[in-house]
Amino acid sequence: MRELTLTRHTHGIDPVLHVWGWEIPVYLFLGGMVAGAMVLLGYSFLTRKHRERACVCSVLPLVSLALLSVGMLALFLDLEHKLYTWRLYTTFEIASPMSWGAWILVLVYPALVAAFLVRPPAMVRGLWPAFDRAAGWAASERGVRLIGLAQVGLGVSLGIYTGILLSSLGARPFWSSALLGPLFLVSGLSSAAAFTHMVARNPDESRLFARADNLFLAVELVIIALFLIALLQGPQAHRDAARLILDGPFTAVFWVLVVGLGIVLPLVVQSLAVSRRITHTPVAPLLVLAGGLALRFVIVYAGQHSHWMRL
Repeated sequence: MRELTLTRHTHGIDPVLHVWGWEIPVYLFLGGMVAGAMVLLGYSFLTRKHRERACVCSVLPLVSLALLSVGMLALFLDLEHKLYTWRLYTTFEIASPMSWGAWILVLVYPALVAAFLVRPPAMVRGLWPAFDRAAGWAASERGVRLIGLAQVGLGVSLGIYTGILLSSLGARPFWSSALLGPLFLVSGLSSAAAFTHMVARNPDESRLFARADNLFLAVELVIIALFLIALLQGPQAHRDAARLILDGPFTAVFWVLVVGLGIVLPLVVQSLAVSRRITHTPVAPLLVLAGGLALRFVIVYAGQHSHWMRL
């Protein structure tokens, strides 16, 4: 066993014990973006902005359902024993972040369907009496309030659980931080706000979500700084993990794609656009989306490179 362990972890023979591929970062990104969209939907419902003309809340639930389904497909492709996925739903383990996530995802789908019923397209109204009755309740004062609260609660839960899932895997010092949950949540909010800002047809709504995205990007920068400070002030394994993105193999990707092009540049561009010094373009939102995806790839892959023992 000693020989097997040393050989399997000798650089040049098996330098990285790699388990997760591209599927997990894609799932984390799409799940985080849907979580952010749900929070923004909840905000629109609770503040009655869903009544405004051309509100993006009329299309965001369907977009979120599609994105979440693609993310779930990526997660399914990563599973080793795909035929036994149903067993996750035969029990609930209160101490397991994965069990929490599985059940949260089950609740997210009907919550998004309910959000769709608040402002369904005119083409589907009058087709089924049961649909019209459900849409009537969803559009009522009580229905909108309950659906809005559900969007915020489930959105925050979905956004933060992915980071908690990684931080619970104590074998990887890079993930050993309670800040991963808030980081993934804020990044998901930023991606959702950027997407909403880009597709909104109402100019006032577009500017509102651009301002919100600027706030989320600034908070994301602060959390990243705190995340690195916490690693650098920890034990040697944590300091070695931090070096993966400070002067290691992920440095260029992290500081150029994630921080530079994914946070700082969009923050500057959108700040100028909000202050009406330049016009709004899709460039900054697209950079935010690319940066959010790159962040997940860096976190997942750097975490798998980190270890507790110097090899």
